[in-house]
Amino acid sequence: MINEGDISKGFIGTIKPIDGGICAVSNIKAAGIRDGKYGVSLILCEDCDVAGVFTSNKVTAAPVEYTRKTIENGRFSGIIANSGNANCFTGNQGVLDCEEMADITSKLLKIPNTEIATASTGVIGRKMPMDMIKKLIKEVSENIENSKNASINAAKAIMTTDTVYKESAVEVTLNNGEKVKIGGICKGTGMIAPNMGTMLCFIATDAIANQKTLKIALKKAVDDSFNMVIVDGDESTNDTVLLFSNGDSNNSIVLNEEDNIQKIEKRDTDDNLNYAIDSIDENFQEGLNILCKDLAKQMAKDGEGATKFLEVEVNGARTIGEAQIASKSVVKSSLVKTAIFGGDPNWGRIIAAIGYSGANMDLEDFSIAVSSGKELVNLVINGEVLAFEGTEYLEDAEKIMKAKEIKVIIDLKEGNGNATAYGCDLTYDYVKINAEYTT
Repeated sequence: MINEGDISKGFIGTIKPIDGGICAVSNIKAAGIRDGKYGVSLILCEDCDVAGVFTSNKVTAAPVEYTRKTIENGRFSGIIANSGNANCFTGNQGVLDCEEMADITSKLLKIPNTEIATASTGVIGRKMPMDMIKKLIKEVSENIENSKNASINAAKAIMTTDTVYKESAVEVTLNNGEKVKIGGICKGTGMIAPNMGTMLCFIATDAIANQKTLKIALKKAVDDSFNMVIVDGDESTNDTVLLFSNGDSNNSIVLNEEDNIQKIEKRDTDDNLNYAIDSIDENFQEGLNILCKDLAKQMAKDGEGATKFLEVEVNGARTIGEAQIASKSVVKSSLVKTAIFGGDPNWGRIIAAIGYSGANMDLEDFSIAVSSGKELVNLVINGEVLAFEGTEYLEDAEKIMKAKEIKVIIDLKEGNGNATAYGCDLTYDYVKINAEYTT
């Protein structure tokens, strides 16, 4: 749940959490249905602009490739998503199954099949149970509507090892005083790693924006949220995040030239995307960032077998990039994750994970603290170790480590780079869940 602490000080009052998930956005309709381990979600958003971000895994599922092509021209009217089968490593038949899912949806809802995306999550390497999927598509199409329950049902239908459904929504007051809404649903608990994990996420807004604008905003938000979540270090074949806008608010998020736009910031990325962040309403970008971070945290808290939520904040790195790799290295460390599970404030494992991350650090000048949100204990300050065996610092840290949500705060004192990564502990149940996943 989004709270004031998730919102930057300068944006408090311009971004407000609201109910309704993806259906908080007007004229976005949704539905979801399950039959045993199989589920189907349907989202209808006729004639929208759309952008997407997908897995970087070289092994990609059929629906990922199908949806990439579907949204190339920027037009989008809906998505049909299933759980229980990843439709990955299924050859040309997998693509044909995607086409059939889109065709059935097109006929039932009377929208162009060329504007229907597909997404799947589940077991890899097994053919789609199309008889079951077709039955569920027909049933789910009869219940599509714009309501809070519709968003919840759509979120529930794409759950696999998830234990709770995940949704979020915000209302954003733009710089010009006008309001827009952003709402989304997602799933994901395991195979969560850098560059997204086994997650599906669908986000809608009623703002006016073209594909280029949406792509810029989405990439920025994903880099600071889903790409900072690590549950187990594995990366899925099916990751899909879509952001689509229907323009129903009649309010644009693209600034005019007269609005004193600063120079476009250019950053190197895998697709050489120019980050024209300054050309997008900053309140909208912050609202999207907050929504994505909220969904990312929900995934980390629901990590497979997880009992504790872990947040690692790295400050004072030479660059943002170094802060990111350092924070993700700590969250990813199996030794750190098991220490969190056992309630052990073993800061040596934390500093070791930073050391092999590649980030620059001075062993004689860094600080580490742990916090439960209510209390904070310093373990190391300016290179001086405080939490020795038998000290009050260590005893207080052990108490903090019993909390359900733990934050590790690190200051590398090398520069101005800051980043936060999200994860969870590593438990016996994680092993059990994944040892029995296909049985």
